[in-house]
Amino acid sequence: MPIALYTLAALAEIGGCFSFWAWLRLGRTPLWLVPGCASLVLFAWLLTLVDTDASGRAYAAYGGIYITMAVIWMWAVDGVRPDRMDLIGVVLALAGTSVILFGPHKG
Repeated sequence: MPIALYTLAALAEIGGCFSFWAWLRLGRTPLWLVPGCASLVLFAWLLTLVDTDASGRAYAAYGGIYITMAVIWMWAVDGVRPDRMDLIGVVLALAGTSVILFGPHKG
């Protein structure tokens, strides 16, 4: 369940940030910010649904999923195919996420 929540949160965060990118870098209308801001609120709410005893742990574990989804976004939306360094970075980030999510934690 946390991986699904993190994936949805990442899509919401990236989509929200992209609205600002589209407005400021691609010359889109500022109206793009309305759904973008709503998407960022959704992102923050989704992270609160992760079952953990520490917010920092939820945010830290989220990082690897975010990096993975950002690279997928780069490929799907920006049309830039990930290179070997991008993929190595994804693997390293997911390794860190796995340690945080699935490793034993002291109470």
